[in-house]
Amino acid sequence: MERSHQVEAGSLEASLLQMVSDHNHAAIELRERTEKAKKDAIQTAIRVSDLLVKSVDGGVREVFINEERIDKEIQALTASITRFSKQNDQWLAASHALNTAVKEIGDFENWMKTMELDCKSISAAICNIYQT
Repeated sequence: MERSHQVEAGSLEASLLQMVSDHNHAAIELRERTEKAKKDAIQTAIRVSDLLVKSVDGGVREVFINEERIDKEIQALTASITRFSKQNDQWLAASHALNTAVKEIGDFENWMKTMELDCKSISAAICNIYQT
């Protein structure tokens, strides 16, 4: 009862071997398609991720650009406010000096009127003394 290792065509063993071979071939094909689909899915995920990052980065970049513009505008406004504050202080000082000068002129005018009255009084007294 020696078995021959040769498989006869059309026999049950040949059919089973053919089925196993077909199954292995189908499994290899399925594995290759699965691997290809996996690689495609990874590439697609990478592309989607890149697009999302670019989309978010674009918005973030725009925000940073706007922030820089606002900072520059704030610096310019701060410089203008400082300049106007100094000018305002100068105008206030000039106005105070002018008010002081006007007061002094008024004080001088009052002194002059007082002196004039005193001179008239003295002149009238001298005239009265001279006539008497």
